[in-house]
Amino acid sequence: MGERADPVGCPVTERVAFVTGGSRGIGKAVVVALARAGHPVAFCYTSDEDGARATQEAAEHAGGKVLAVRADVADANAVDTAFREVESAFGPVTVLVNNAGIARDGLVVRMSDEHWRAVMDTNLTGAFHTIRRATPGMMKARYGRIVNVSSASAHIGQAGQANYAAAKAGLVGLTRSVARELARRNITCNVVAPGPIVTSMTDDLTDDWRAQVEAAVPLGRLGTAEECAAVIAFLCSESAAYVTGAVVPVDGGLAMGH
Repeated sequence: MGERADPVGCPVTERVAFVTGGSRGIGKAVVVALARAGHPVAFCYTSDEDGARATQEAAEHAGGKVLAVRADVADANAVDTAFREVESAFGPVTVLVNNAGIARDGLVVRMSDEHWRAVMDTNLTGAFHTIRRATPGMMKARYGRIVNVSSASAHIGQAGQANYAAAKAGLVGLTRSVARELARRNITCNVVAPGPIVTSMTDDLTDDWRAQVEAAVPLGRLGTAEECAAVIAFLCSESAAYVTGAVVPVDGGLAMGH
């Protein structure tokens, strides 16, 4: 597995991956999937040290070289510091997954400027920070895979999540602009848009809420983090070399038609 080569002839083991928001949920599953595929994988987290430790252990168990770094993607200086640490340990990042995200839900009539800015800064500007920082190394390598994790909410909206849905929709425009800018350098940029996914957050929700969500999803169930990670790992692979600027839903059909 470690000796497989991509279209430009470089072994997968030399394609360094960086995943934001990797301490739990989809991010954790992506770290493990990329480690299993043979990539050296770094991931960042903001405060969940126990989760970061669990992610690192799971990825190492999958056979990967893994590095956890603490960084707030909303802070450009912190992003730069994190990348320097990764570059020192593994080399330039040529596979980037922007998964970091927060929610500050509330009806728009009562939403504070602080809650609007916090979600935008992490969910949208954070992706800009990491893409900008990773791009020079990818251009030099003439290779890159960028995957931004959006949401079905970006397409269908969600009451009480104007900030979240707007930021996730913004990722689509960011992605397609980056895809056009960098395509000639053999760098792809795509979006994965998950629907309702089983996470530690959904474990705390009522049975009635879960039943309502499952009824709205054509496949009749919530998805798993591993199902999202499998699609993301594909878009990060050499097999996805001709896919760029795409929005790939992983939502059980929830947002079809939008």
